[in-house]
Amino acid sequence: MKIHCVWEHNGNDSILYAVDFVGAFTRGASKEETMLKMPEEIRQFLLWRNQMPPDEYDIEIVQEKESALQIRDADSDVLFAAEEKPLTAEEYRYLKLLALKSAEDFHTLYSSFPDKNTSALPYRKTFYGSVPRTAEEMYQHTKDVNAYYFSEVGAKADNEGTIVSCRARGFEALESITGYLSLETVTGSYDEQWSVRKVLRRFIWHDRIHAKAMYRMGIRTFGADVIPDIFGFSR
Repeated sequence: MKIHCVWEHNGNDSILYAVDFVGAFTRGASKEETMLKMPEEIRQFLLWRNQMPPDEYDIEIVQEKESALQIRDADSDVLFAAEEKPLTAEEYRYLKLLALKSAEDFHTLYSSFPDKNTSALPYRKTFYGSVPRTAEEMYQHTKDVNAYYFSEVGAKADNEGTIVSCRARGFEALESITGYLSLETVTGSYDEQWSVRKVLRRFIWHDRIHAKAMYRMGIRTFGADVIPDIFGFSR
């Protein structure tokens, strides 16, 4: 299987995104490290989607973005060249369902924690503030990008309720915009470029970043017999 990837980096810090597996990514101190991690990421991603992974992978970098952001903290502003294309109704329906599945699975993972305010992780700060440590902090942080992401393409959304309910309402708001499948790429907050395809990808990617962190924290804090492997991170 050929994996087309976008490489975003700041110096040696790198994020590699799989273009055709929307939301799949790896991080590392170098491009080579992220490439080595990608086959396992794709395997886990396909298992999460209940699909059988192939035996072999061939990684091809099709786009590069040099960034001034803190890539080591998973800060990103890249727009894939492929994300500037209009969506078909079928593509949108598939990606929307995947984004809603991601939200549902994230909520299920969060709900499995016996104590949502306990964590074995140490406190850590970045340029952007304290890193979420507990399941509650990770959940709230992940849920609260909802209004932000949708607003970047002109959809009025909110962060109320669960991560599933507010995301579903956001999609309803998006779908009320005339011609939403073919909206042009726009420059939004912080001079970042956005498209509907990018919004869909960012939701799944952002969920996946924090689901990995929450799962690993949960195993460390409560044990593997307590925290379910909903996303397939250890399968």
